[in-house]
Amino acid sequence: MLSRAVCGTSRQLAPALGYLGSRQKHSLPDLPYDYGALEPHINAQIMQLHHSKHHAAYVNNLNVTEEKYQEALAKGDVTAQIALQPALKFNGGGHINHSIFWTNLSPNGGGEPKGELLEAIKRDFGSFDKFKEKLTAASVGVQGSGWGWLGFNKERGHLQIAACPNQDPLQGTTGLIPLLGIDVWEHAYYLQYKNVRPDYLKAIWNVINWENIHGLQKVNHDRYADHTLMIPAR
Repeated sequence: MLSRAVCGTSRQLAPALGYLGSRQKHSLPDLPYDYGALEPHINAQIMQLHHSKHHAAYVNNLNVTEEKYQEALAKGDVTAQIALQPALKFNGGGHINHSIFWTNLSPNGGGEPKGELLEAIKRDFGSFDKFKEKLTAASVGVQGSGWGWLGFNKERGHLQIAACPNQDPLQGTTGLIPLLGIDVWEHAYYLQYKNVRPDYLKAIWNVINWENIHGLQKVNHDRYADHTLMIPAR
């Protein structure tokens, strides 16, 4: 069952800040495909800048912030710890979200999911087309920058669509377990689609990696163990 698999995975997730006591630095994950592999839907220039500049900045800033947090912990400086929380949330969320996003895309993606995931989508949204429309609408509707998500609500045992502002991580802010994330920050599409976000969202469905999402209940459990606020170094 999809619910049993996702709940099993969630038990592997470490609590927020759980790695601060004895942590290694985070690193930028390699992409599982070339920068130009998602063309014509997402061009190589966007992918290179998005991965090597934007995601890298979140990783670097997260490492710096964690070092400062460690110092504040060692000094017992609660005021400094509180002051660092927004930076931890923003840069930690940026690292989490993008680490999920890259694996959610594939040059061999598109089409529809199969098996349990498709059945769960039909159960919770009526049909795949209705699900697609709802997630697209939620993503278009994000004001400013943020993300559209398909998540699993382990308390209710069903799939749920959500939108998060900025780099807020889905699980850390809503409790939903992330399955599919769509980045709607302008850096994800502006160089190709300008300010026409709906065109970008129409195109991205052609490269959604349903095999990756299927892997949640099959062979990719360990991959999702990294999707907590503090991601162990690879």
